[in-house]
Amino acid sequence: MVRDTPRRAVITGIGVTAPGGIGTDAFWRRLVSGTPATRTISRFDASGHRCRVAAECDFDPLAHGLTRQQIRRTDRMVQLALASAREALLDSGLTLDGELAERAGVAMGSAVGGTTTMEQEYAVQSAEGRSWLVDARYAGPHLYDYFVPTSLAAEVALLSGALGPASVISTGCTSGIDAVGYAAELIREGTAEVMVTGASDAPISPITLTCFDVIKATSTRNDDPETACRPFDRTRNGLVLGEGASVLVLEEYEHARRRGATIYGEVAGYASRCNAYHMTGLKTDGLEMSEAIDAALDEGRLNPVDIDYVNAHGSGTKQNDRHETAAVKRSLGEHAYRTPMSGIKAIVGHSLGAIGSIEIAACALSLKHDVVVPTANLHEPDPECDLDYVPHTARERRLDAVLTVGSGFGGFQSAMVLTTAGRDR
Repeated sequence: MVRDTPRRAVITGIGVTAPGGIGTDAFWRRLVSGTPATRTISRFDASGHRCRVAAECDFDPLAHGLTRQQIRRTDRMVQLALASAREALLDSGLTLDGELAERAGVAMGSAVGGTTTMEQEYAVQSAEGRSWLVDARYAGPHLYDYFVPTSLAAEVALLSGALGPASVISTGCTSGIDAVGYAAELIREGTAEVMVTGASDAPISPITLTCFDVIKATSTRNDDPETACRPFDRTRNGLVLGEGASVLVLEEYEHARRRGATIYGEVAGYASRCNAYHMTGLKTDGLEMSEAIDAALDEGRLNPVDIDYVNAHGSGTKQNDRHETAAVKRSLGEHAYRTPMSGIKAIVGHSLGAIGSIEIAACALSLKHDVVVPTANLHEPDPECDLDYVPHTARERRLDAVLTVGSGFGGFQSAMVLTTAGRDR
């Protein structure tokens, strides 16, 4: 049978586990308040590191529904994802069984996988690094599960009952956007009716902190953790690591409409590009991100003037803030100056691969509430960053189409457009 209308992917469930509040409601309240959740690292002794601040989740897996067996066999990043997936599925009202389970898939993103537990396991087996040859007698029985990032998709599939395609997308800091974008494409092409999708990362560990110390990408404002991340501010000096997860239930629009589901918004357009230029460097003209924005708008059949809000990558590094400011100007033209643009990383930190899906959740909630969340810690605007970044205070505004962008080490640039449900295309 030939379908008269194109298939569309909509968000019908949201689950978020983030610093400053576990669960979607707590996450949204934190964003609207504009209060940073960054603090001095408490998970380990970071006193010898260049950067000693991060945004940590106050997360107790037992208290948030995980069994002791799930906790034993999974890394923290999987645990964060499972808590978010459970919330998203409950929010959606879907039960994946029977024929629907066969038509449901999983697409998850992660930048660094099970880094936290792998590092802990190595410390045990190497006698705290003193032995070059590790002693496998001290290895935990689930070491392989920590090692392979695919355990993330496998565990989410097991929890949800999804029997369709399952995958893990790892494209650095754009993993979250890219996983959701891939999930939306599977729905549009007819491969799946429902996708459980998002991303998770738990990178706050000595080895990850050391990696960022080496490239000097993180802020050194160790004496003032809450204001360490300052996107678009003249005094910014680097990002602040975070951890967390967001899982969304994506559903084919007609399927969602028939069952009377609450729809947060539609994934109207998505695109990604790579600058093939430098592992950490960015060109100042924003060309590649602009091309991703243009392609996402084109897929969504939207004009630049249709965008009501831009959710920025806003990492708080000198070059990234300039790069994406230039990209938004390049794609939106004069409309860029009339469009509010804000970033949430000063509030919840930069959770690497997870942050893209966390930002998509923020955009969907902004659509629901018609609220633009603020950019925290923006007191001295950089003259090179001259758009409306919504400093300090949330702003009520009618929202029908929002753009979210991501930028990752390796030159990855991704963009996604969310629109209100049922919008004519």
